[in-house]
Amino acid sequence: MYTARILSRRAGRLATFLTVASLVVIIDQATKAAVRLVAPVGTAARQLIPGILALYHVENTGAAFSMGEGAGPVFALLALAVFIGAIVWVLREDLPLRLVVSIASVAGGGIGNMVDRIAAGSVTDFLATTFIDFPIFNVADIFVTVGVFVTLVGYTVWDTRHARAAKEASEIAESAADEA
Repeated sequence: MYTARILSRRAGRLATFLTVASLVVIIDQATKAAVRLVAPVGTAARQLIPGILALYHVENTGAAFSMGEGAGPVFALLALAVFIGAIVWVLREDLPLRLVVSIASVAGGGIGNMVDRIAAGSVTDFLATTFIDFPIFNVADIFVTVGVFVTLVGYTVWDTRHARAAKEASEIAESAADEA
């Protein structure tokens, strides 16, 4: 019964992970397709938030911030490795749901950009900040960046609580053994 409960919980977390990652890929690919339809490469289509954010279509053959130009296949393999590693992590650890969602956001964003690299040889970027000089990015990049931050903070908090709970359980067990 205990093993069935653990397997059921892990299956639920895996289902959540795959659902969130899939939604991230769908949202990312839909926004990129829309941009490719309305804005030729190298053109600014419109101000999305005047003075803050504009739509500007570029094709990036590198990684984040155009680093590693031409190394698309390497980044595609890295995204696949991260995706597989994330699945293994979600299956091995009894992580809280919020961590599963943040990890899936990172993995889905990586897969979204991987799809572009494999299908077109470049990644469609289209969000340009206008109030600061910052590289043009896309929805997948947002999910990866926010997901990494939330995962790091969330894991630190969860791991601290997890360690504290294990220590308290150990102290209770020692106390009970001493009394016996």
